[in-house]
Amino acid sequence: NNIYRPYRYTIKGKVIILESSSGNFVVKDKENNLVELFSYLKSRSFNNYPKLIDYSRNDINVFEYIDDISNPKEQKANDLILLICDLHNKTSYYKDVTEDNYKKIYDDILNNINYLESYYNSLYDSFFEEIIMSPSSYLFMRNFSKIMGVLSYCKNELNKWYELVKSDSKTRVCLIHNNLALDHFIKNDNNYLISWEKACIDTPIKDLITFYHNEYMNINFKDLFNNYMKIFHLNDGEKKLLFIMISIPDEICFNEDEFDNCKNVSNIIDYIYKTEDLIRPYYSNNEEKE
Repeated sequence: NNIYRPYRYTIKGKVIILESSSGNFVVKDKENNLVELFSYLKSRSFNNYPKLIDYSRNDINVFEYIDDISNPKEQKANDLILLICDLHNKTSYYKDVTEDNYKKIYDDILNNINYLESYYNSLYDSFFEEIIMSPSSYLFMRNFSKIMGVLSYCKNELNKWYELVKSDSKTRVCLIHNNLALDHFIKNDNNYLISWEKACIDTPIKDLITFYHNEYMNINFKDLFNNYMKIFHLNDGEKKLLFIMISIPDEICFNEDEFDNCKNVSNIIDYIYKTEDLIRPYYSNNEEKE
């Protein structure tokens, strides 16, 4: 109050927007050292983040407020993916790894797939015992083979991925935003990414996975992935791991509300078919080359 003298507070998600006579500001809880992160980004000639006005307090950061110009969501998504290409290009490098690194990734993913297979088989056994199936149970049983087929595909592709990469002594990493969503992109005189609290050094495909999980229902990813791969080429191992990770379905949550149950089952089935439609052309292209 003494410094910014705001005349209006607006709570928007996890942030507070201060409107004051000296300008507008965004206040957010401090979760990590963004000063160091933004300094690194600046050193890599990446300046697409909001200016950090005040980081002297232990509990909060104060950022400049940037108005978001309204754009169609498809155009906004394409601008975002091009910006991520720029981020990945400017911060990528290769680091030394051993087979143990790949084995850990393999084991983690395989354990998740095995868990989901057991989970869905248990649901099948439970619903099979029902004398009169609920609508959600019937919808699940009609699509059970599709779910198990996807998990089988993921397991087979995971084995192929491990055989492909296990002898590689280097892997590509870069700074990833790690929280990609349309709501975290602002278009103004420049393109800006906000909400950098989860940023870290990791494989570039992790940004694509997060973005897909957050927005697959809202936008068509075919052109987005194509545009990304034209600028930031993914090698065979990265591409295969990307397709495995986005193909693995979540658990279906069942509760006392039958309408919610039907919606949850339908969402998983929609996700499976959308993802299958997205990645099928890449496999078709490989088959034609072979």
